[in-house]
Amino acid sequence: MDPRVARVIAVMEETLDRQISLGELAAIVNLSPSRLARVFKTATGTPPARYLHRLRLQRARVLLERSYLSVKQVMIAVGLTDPSHFARDFRREHGCAPSQLRRRSWAAASDQETS
Repeated sequence: MDPRVARVIAVMEETLDRQISLGELAAIVNLSPSRLARVFKTATGTPPARYLHRLRLQRARVLLERSYLSVKQVMIAVGLTDPSHFARDFRREHGCAPSQLRRRSWAAASDQETS
């Protein structure tokens, strides 16, 4: 993988809780935004914005499964601000609503404790 793309991915992972623009990411690796978009898509098969959104949804899943944060707190912790878009995109990515995942995770944890 191109080291510039690897660096951008690392920055994305470190800054999931805040908004970061393509221009900011491009400046980190000394590329223009359009050049970064092409290099990134070539290396990952996904545009940078979509890749970042999927990272956020993956982190949200981990937080919902492993923390006691509310769904709204999880949404904010991963840098998302619109509850309806979050729920819709989460369902599309993971096959269930955030609250359903939380209930299933807690039920599974409860079953393990009683066994």
